[in-house]
Amino acid sequence: MSDLPSELRYAASHEWARVEEDGTVVIGITDHAQAQLGDVVYIELPDMGQILSAGEEAGVVESVKAASDVYAPISGEVIEINEKLEDEPETVNSEPYEDGWFYKLKPADTVELDSLLTSDAYADVVAGEE
Repeated sequence: MSDLPSELRYAASHEWARVEEDGTVVIGITDHAQAQLGDVVYIELPDMGQILSAGEEAGVVESVKAASDVYAPISGEVIEINEKLEDEPETVNSEPYEDGWFYKLKPADTVELDSLLTSDAYADVVAGEE
């Protein structure tokens, strides 16, 4: 089983969300997702200031095997993107929960976080795919 930090919340579409002390939410893809994709070679991130709705396409991850859409797990405004990924997209493979984060949101409604999965529930989703 891939690494699933218990402090994160997860979307069934394989994104994770971490609430920061200042109330912003950091978004990335899970270790399982990066492992399924293989070597990541390009990442398209959302635009700064972009308003995303939960479930809306927020970017694309391209690997040597496939391209996959990345979705917003909650609604909000993009307030920061991880520019490191433009030059080093492979960071997602080695550190999906640390330096491999995609973008930060100012959430529209933090109640949406309650609809995301716990690490155990997400593990069940992954197990159902195997």
